[in-house]
Amino acid sequence: MKYENVTKATFIDRPNRFIANVEIDGQKETVHVKNTGRCKELLIPGCEVWLTAPDSPGRKTKYDLIAVRKDTGVLFNIDSQAPNKVVKEWLSNKNFDLVKPEYTYGESRIDFYMERGKEKYLMEVKGCTLERSGVGYFPDAPTERGIKHIHELIKAKSEGYHAMLAFVIQMEGVSEVRPNVSTHPEFGIAMESARKAGVRILFLKCHVEPDELEIKVDL
Repeated sequence: MKYENVTKATFIDRPNRFIANVEIDGQKETVHVKNTGRCKELLIPGCEVWLTAPDSPGRKTKYDLIAVRKDTGVLFNIDSQAPNKVVKEWLSNKNFDLVKPEYTYGESRIDFYMERGKEKYLMEVKGCTLERSGVGYFPDAPTERGIKHIHELIKAKSEGYHAMLAFVIQMEGVSEVRPNVSTHPEFGIAMESARKAGVRILFLKCHVEPDELEIKVDL
């Protein structure tokens, strides 16, 4: 997936989870942050960030903050909408007969339902933007919704679906995502239950540019 109208800026601060202040060509600008997670390891005063200007009518802010360079030099895409968009694009090239986003299953909306012949698939997508020592971790904040989705995948697997939990790794140099049990131990328990139940855990490595995110693995 590609972004248009991308602008480089310097991060100043983040008054709340929805907005940040940045500097563009010496001018302070308030921008929308497309990630409500904490991102405290990434959004550090003085770091390089990238913005996109979607030019949507009625917006309070001109720009969305979509990428940041960590102090290690690694570039991160932090757009929380990007994982589903890039997975949809990726799945369209995987020879499925049907790919349907936002599929209602049980009491949840699972990110993708797919069919290939008589085989039925469900995939829940999570974006990983937290990295420590070359390993990805999820979540960076507690997610009861995420646990609910995992339980739905376990149920689907027992009913004959191919069930998958896919982590889109929104930075390069990371090939594994582990549950962030220090932040949400229950997510780790749920993920291990899914693994034991036969839910397939996918780590989707990506190529990241300020204006691009591309999945670089096969299904």
